[in-house]
Amino acid sequence: MGERYTHGHHESVLRSHKWRTAENSAGYLLDSLLPGQDLLDVGCGPGTLTIGLARRVAPGMVFGIDAASEAIAEAEELSRSEATVDNVSFAQGDVYALQFAVDSFDVVHAHQVLQHLKQPIAALAEMRRVLRPGGTLAVRDADYGGFVWSPADPQLERWNQLYHELTARNGVEANAGRHLLGWVQAAGFSDARASSSTWTFADPESRSWWGGLWADRVLLSEYAKQALAYELTDAAELAALAAAWRRWATEPDGFFAVLNVEVLASK
Repeated sequence: MGERYTHGHHESVLRSHKWRTAENSAGYLLDSLLPGQDLLDVGCGPGTLTIGLARRVAPGMVFGIDAASEAIAEAEELSRSEATVDNVSFAQGDVYALQFAVDSFDVVHAHQVLQHLKQPIAALAEMRRVLRPGGTLAVRDADYGGFVWSPADPQLERWNQLYHELTARNGVEANAGRHLLGWVQAAGFSDARASSSTWTFADPESRSWWGGLWADRVLLSEYAKQALAYELTDAAELAALAAAWRRWATEPDGFFAVLNVEVLASK
């Protein structure tokens, strides 16, 4: 479908992807997992979350796919280092044309994927194709329109506005979270159940980590490169946005909450 990934795979992006675990990013799914289930993780990134899910369903087989070869290389390296996990494998894949037969999996999981797709309902329909009857779909996406932070800063407001402008140019939905339930239903799933949760950064260590990685992302990642290429901003403004993130990270009352919406559904 010709998607352009808004974040890219700069180290500052992978820094946040590698932080994700089954516990901090898939809590809504964990009670539904059983030993022996076969699971597909769509958009697996560097594999930290995938490996956590693999531990939950062992001896069931887990497959992680991602469109980016560099992400798969990171996931395979992590898998080799995790000697206790032998039920997971990784490969490049296309969410619109999954390389698996009909009814191959008990669980299909996609974390922070649909917000980056031009045709999320088509992708969900393909996930449904490879899901076994009675199987579970689990999807979770952020909603950038639902982010909240303190102290107020017009530069952080501009950061969020620019992200919306950038994703609109890429033809994807920054506020995907609020649309998940409707997308899942439109793709033909039944018994869809929505919930929400947050990642919260409000202590010195987490503020430093979150503010630092976003300061780097607005200068060095595809966010910066694409925004400049589309002439949505300039280098001076990006430097000001990065400075705002570093300033926020030092605020003793700094608070940031990322709204995530999650949906469980059945085939």
